[in-house]
Amino acid sequence: MSHLSSSPQKHKGEHKGHSLPRGSERGSSSRDKDRSVTVSSSVPMPAGGKGSRTNCSQSTPQKVPNRLVNEKSPYLLQHAYNPVDWYPWGQEAFDKARKENKPIFLSVGYSTCHWCHMMEEESFQNEEIGRLLNEDFVSVKVDREERPDVDKVYMTFVQATSSGGGWPMSVWLTPSLQPFVGGTYFPPEDGLTRVGFRTVLLRIREQWKQNKNALLENSQRVTTALLARSEISTGDRQLPPSAATMNSRCFQQLDEGYDEEYGGFAEAPKFPTPVILNFLFSYWLSHRLTQDGSRAQQMALHTLKMMANGGIRDHVGQGFHRYSTDRQWHVPHFEKMLYDQGQLAVAYSQAFQSGGFYSAEDADSSPERGMQPREGAFYVWTVKEVQQLLPEPVLGATEPLTSGQLLMKHYGLTEAGNISLSQDPKGELQGQNVLTVRYSLELTAARFGLEVEAVRTLLNTGLEKLFQARKHRPKPHLDSKMLAAWNGLMVSGYAVTGAVLGMERLVNYATNGAKFLKRHMFDVASSRLMRTCYAGSGGTVEHSNPPCWGFLEDYAFVVRGLLDLYEASLESAWLEWALRLQDTQDRLFWDSRGGGYFCSEAELGAGLPLRLKDDQDGAEPSANSVSAHNLLRLHGFTGHKDWIDKCVCLLTAFSERMRRVPVALPEMARALSAHQQTLKQIVICGDPQAKDTKALVQCVHSIYIPNKVLILADGDPSSFLSRQLPFLTTLRRLEDRATAYVCENQACSMPITEPSELRKLLHQ
Repeated sequence: MSHLSSSPQKHKGEHKGHSLPRGSERGSSSRDKDRSVTVSSSVPMPAGGKGSRTNCSQSTPQKVPNRLVNEKSPYLLQHAYNPVDWYPWGQEAFDKARKENKPIFLSVGYSTCHWCHMMEEESFQNEEIGRLLNEDFVSVKVDREERPDVDKVYMTFVQATSSGGGWPMSVWLTPSLQPFVGGTYFPPEDGLTRVGFRTVLLRIREQWKQNKNALLENSQRVTTALLARSEISTGDRQLPPSAATMNSRCFQQLDEGYDEEYGGFAEAPKFPTPVILNFLFSYWLSHRLTQDGSRAQQMALHTLKMMANGGIRDHVGQGFHRYSTDRQWHVPHFEKMLYDQGQLAVAYSQAFQSGGFYSAEDADSSPERGMQPREGAFYVWTVKEVQQLLPEPVLGATEPLTSGQLLMKHYGLTEAGNISLSQDPKGELQGQNVLTVRYSLELTAARFGLEVEAVRTLLNTGLEKLFQARKHRPKPHLDSKMLAAWNGLMVSGYAVTGAVLGMERLVNYATNGAKFLKRHMFDVASSRLMRTCYAGSGGTVEHSNPPCWGFLEDYAFVVRGLLDLYEASLESAWLEWALRLQDTQDRLFWDSRGGGYFCSEAELGAGLPLRLKDDQDGAEPSANSVSAHNLLRLHGFTGHKDWIDKCVCLLTAFSERMRRVPVALPEMARALSAHQQTLKQIVICGDPQAKDTKALVQCVHSIYIPNKVLILADGDPSSFLSRQLPFLTTLRRLEDRATAYVCENQACSMPITEPSELRKLLHQ
């Protein structure tokens, strides 16, 4: 197999071994990084193909819409006025390719992707490139967040045949949907070190005309190899590997890559990776008395602290950006993702214990209304802006000081800006500053002779004024598409954080999110989840027609959210719905021959060359990893043996992947450890509204116990949980007080009525 691969110029945020334009990718591992201007092919590609023109003329985009104007996806709608004759993914496009014997050009991206915007502006708005695509190809545009199955299949090809992957993803397919050339972002024209998109199109057109049979044969050969390579099955194995061995190896691999100074696990770009932080907290809990256990806790806590202080955190409006372009967590890629917020809320809640949401917000926004969008314009500040907003003198300081000067000192703002040229190759952010905590409150207070609480109040007041001023700036594009999976993660985030902190308001947010999912993204008749819905006009909710049905991650993440919500609210209706969704997940996605869950339904993925099982915990956890945890918890809530059997089978199917690269599956390694330990069933017998019941429940929530289920037994033998677990009816309140029991291996502790005694038992 050979490749036509240019050597791309260096970009801001470059990752070692991968040319990484800032904003071009969203994965957290090396396999997810964008290889800018990389072409991978299953056959040798001839040189040449360059036309006599040195530049494609860039004309104003046509105002006549293409067929994407009828779609709901914000990403597809961004391309609705391109001169390209785009098709959405579907049979109409495939039939056209077969009838006209043309290759398919598949372009995959998402609406808040910076380099997707660049390729749209440079190439897809270009009249000449549009003509090339329309004459010689069938062009298909896919929103990767709507169709993760399509994205995963062809990203597997791109990553297998080149040195990386990312978005926008550009793949050329046969009419039977088999890939033969793949790449990522292309500039419109050739450069000194880059192959231009027009050249690639001309070369592929020529190959299709002159060498099509070789293309088809090699495409089939590559597809066959990918099928074998991607197979995940129990094989001859009967049981999963040792959890102690897998966890130890995973920890050692993380320890080797840990950044001692700034936290995190890479040089740059640097991602939050909540799955790794979750693993470290679990590893600490099971190795508390060892040096490695203390080390794991320190790694997780230091990383969370450095992120919270860094520019990756939006100190003005709160939340976290997608990733940092440097190892200091200073200058982020200015894009916020819902799945990050949900997972990080859980990670910070774990740190505390141990010593309808919108999907994404764009990286680009306009500095002033009517101007061209610039990355980060909404989030950065000049010294002049801050001085004008915060001119008030600070009383009691040892030197003349304004509120603005205090804030600038604490957050590291300078007249020249605190963003280096290497992080801003386009010069869009010169003189601008990203807020980053440079000093502790104590040091800032000592520097100016002020009380710590006075400094805290002044900084909070200043940030609020900046927040109000920022509201008047043009906002970044908001992807108003709602995904079941990411809303499930956010339900978990609110439920876990609300339970840990004892904040009913946050639990209510989780409840409202779950109600939205059930009302707008669940089909009662078929018990199926829908993948997406969209914000319509006047606060309405709209769906595509036909609906986009859910994928494995939608079920797994929503089930996790519902289990977390049950433990936070103790309302059994959420647990009942979780069981119903798990039954549907098993029916639609379970591999009865090889074990584990496929990412997509067999019927929905008909025609795709691969049916995959996601085998990596990255920016989002693998749905199989989450499912393993869900099955363990559901067994704890119900006693149904089928779910523990499925969990064992799933872990066995993924055991070879865990053995080879345990650090690729830290969330599954946690599930393996939980399976091979004893799950605690913590039962609280009492009135859910009574103070003594709430005190025992809050005691449980305040302690980090990842391998447990929390059950409320209200004394009603006909209740849902009593029907699932008949032993609950044998547990009694002691002296009519709320009473806790800790049950393991079908044996329960003595009754406990005091939170302090319960805390002692749970810490053992």
